[in-house]
Amino acid sequence: MSTWLVVLVAVIALLAGIALGFFIARKYMMSYLKKNPPINEQMLRMMMMQMGQKPSQKKINQMMNAMNKNMK
Repeated sequence: MSTWLVVLVAVIALLAGIALGFFIARKYMMSYLKKNPPINEQMLRMMMMQMGQKPSQKKINQMMNAMNKNMK
């Protein structure tokens, strides 16, 4: 009877650890991406210039707003 109890506690602890680890990692990544966005205005401006477009500040602001809106 005690081996079943040990196995049950081990399985419950494993599942709780997996769930807790997932939520901690998710929260960490969300805060990291909020502090360090993958694309900033300078990168966007360089990409547009490489594609042969002359980026205006209005166009860059529109694209940044659209990206920020999609991240939320």
